[in-house]
Amino acid sequence: MNIYDIAKLAGVSIATVSRVVNDSPLVSEKTKAKVRKVMEENNYTPNVFARGLGLGTMKTIGIVCPDVADAYMAQGVAFIERNLRESGYDCILQCSGKNPEDAKAAVTNILNKKIDALFLIGSFYMFNGDNDPNTDYIREAAKNVPVFLINGYVEGQNIYGALCDDKAAVEQAVNLLISEGRKHILFLYNTDSHSSRLKREGYIEALNAAGLPVDENLFFFARPGIEDVKRDLLMTCPKEVDGIFATNDRLAAGALKYARETGISVPEDLSIIGYDNSEIAISCEPELTSVDSMCETLCRINIDSLLGLLHGSVPDAKTYTKGILVRRASTKL
Repeated sequence: MNIYDIAKLAGVSIATVSRVVNDSPLVSEKTKAKVRKVMEENNYTPNVFARGLGLGTMKTIGIVCPDVADAYMAQGVAFIERNLRESGYDCILQCSGKNPEDAKAAVTNILNKKIDALFLIGSFYMFNGDNDPNTDYIREAAKNVPVFLINGYVEGQNIYGALCDDKAAVEQAVNLLISEGRKHILFLYNTDSHSSRLKREGYIEALNAAGLPVDENLFFFARPGIEDVKRDLLMTCPKEVDGIFATNDRLAAGALKYARETGISVPEDLSIIGYDNSEIAISCEPELTSVDSMCETLCRINIDSLLGLLHGSVPDAKTYTKGILVRRASTKL
């Protein structure tokens, strides 16, 4: 039983429940009595969030991501921390790694810090979808604090997600490679996250629409480091490859180093597209064409959702944005 359940049963807003918890003079005695009766009947004990909601007393937000060294996640952490700090809130960060049990432990640990809301960055926390039983620990966390996912969503009350349409974005990127006449396009990836699986679907749909075969030999799993990607490609990259879509810019940068090492001209003989439009994309030579996955936009949506809750509104549970293909010198068009 949480503040949302009490509000629904009492027929009032969550902000009104919070005001009743804090004995605010802005609520009539009749409404206070009705809400308190519902609370007593359901043995409801208000948490910190319920006490602070709408009263400007929230001070600490928890942020969990798999690895802050990842460019996408670092960007998200920095944006959330900076904007919440400007609004008077402190943040606590915990890195969970990509082991499911470690993710659960990280969320438990940060909840023990008495945070007032939780941000999870990355689709990793969805595991195999928004109803996966492995995400039950997130639903449990949401019984105590509101949970906000960046590029992810888990079905449940008090959980909010903002997502980039990764599948459509990759379909657009691969279509660009196809329009250049590329027929042997490598799908370069280094994780089996929910986002990576959606990207794979977009890649396959683009090939199918163009009448190109889906060749299992063109799905290439590489280690995450830029030099490691280069070495992995040098060892086993199919020679016929004339286009590469990489699921992040770090992998794409490794592909560029592979091309330079082998004397392959980019983009004349090989076109490369990355993902996330990170600083890495403009630090390469040639600069990388990359999909902007709108990380800051997703963070802003969730921050606005949190601030909306403070004022008594309940935001949409799930919000989608479109990725933008940013064209640079690693592709012809």
